[in-house]
Amino acid sequence: MDTKLNAELLDSLLTISGRPNPAREEMRVWSMSGVERLTFPDGTTAIFKYAKKPFDCEDQALRLAHNLGIPVPQVLASAVQDGWLGMLLEDLGSPIRDAEDLDGATAAVVLHGTRSAASLPLLDQQGLRALPHRALDHLGQLRKEERWQDADDIGDALERIAQAADTRSAGATMAPFGWVHSEFHPTSLHIGQHGWRLLDFARAFTGPGLLDLASWHGTLDAADPVRLRAFLESYVTEGGTPDALAERGGLAAEKWALGWHRVWAVEWFMEQAIRWINDPVSDPAYIKVVRRHLTDALQLLEA
Repeated sequence: MDTKLNAELLDSLLTISGRPNPAREEMRVWSMSGVERLTFPDGTTAIFKYAKKPFDCEDQALRLAHNLGIPVPQVLASAVQDGWLGMLLEDLGSPIRDAEDLDGATAAVVLHGTRSAASLPLLDQQGLRALPHRALDHLGQLRKEERWQDADDIGDALERIAQAADTRSAGATMAPFGWVHSEFHPTSLHIGQHGWRLLDFARAFTGPGLLDLASWHGTLDAADPVRLRAFLESYVTEGGTPDALAERGGLAAEKWALGWHRVWAVEWFMEQAIRWINDPVSDPAYIKVVRRHLTDALQLLEA
C-alpha cells in the first residue's frame, strides 16, 4: 500500500474517532492488507487494519456479527479511500493461550447458531456446482496471458469435479447452513482474559457451515477425514446440530466437507492468481498448491 495513502487513511480514522496521533507498530503486513497496533499519548491502544478488494467489506461483516451477538472485536471507526478499507478496531491484547479444537468447536456452534444475514454473499448448492467451472474460467484467462501452460492436469481434474458436482453438491443447504467465517483457523480465534473473539471476517458468507469445520485444521497437511470426524463429533457434543454428522452428496460428512473446502480453496487461489495478485512470478507456488488441493478433492469427492 502506498505510504501516503496509508497515512491519509489513518488520518481519516483518527478524525472520525476524535483521537490524537499515535505511535505505530506493524504486526502483520502483506500486499493486500496490513495490521498495526496504535498506542495513543494516554497509553490506550487500538488496532489499525487496512485492506483492498476483495477484503474491503470486513467492517460491515464485523458490525453485523456484533449486532447479532457473535463475539468479535468492536469496530471503532472505518473509512474507504481509493479502494482501500481502513478500520480502527478494539485492541484485544495478547492472547493468553492458543486456541484448541474444543475452543474451535465451541466458537463454531455460536457462529453457526446465529441468524443468517441476507447481506452476506451466498454459496448454496448451485454455488458449489459453479466452483469448478469458475476455476476453469480462471485457467482459461491465465492461458490467454500465456501462463499456466503446463497445467493440463489441473484442467482435467477440474473437469472431473465439474462432472461429479451435480451429485456431490447435494446436501449443501443441510444444517448447519448460514454464517460461514471462511478463514476459520486457530489463529482467527483470540482467547483472552475476558473470553474469546473471532477475528478476520473479510470473506464471510452464507453457506455450508461444514466448510468452516473443514478449514479449522488448515491445508498445509494432507486432508485427514478421521481427524475432522472427531472434530465434527466434538462440535455436536458442544451443541452443534447432529446433521453435521449426516451423509450428504453420497459421502460421509467429513469427506464431503473436506472435498468441497478444497474445491473452494482452489477457485480462490486461481482467482488470486489472475485477478487479485496477478503476478506471474508467483505462478509456480500457486500451481503447486492448486495441484495438491485438487489431488485431495478428487479423492475425497470420489470424482
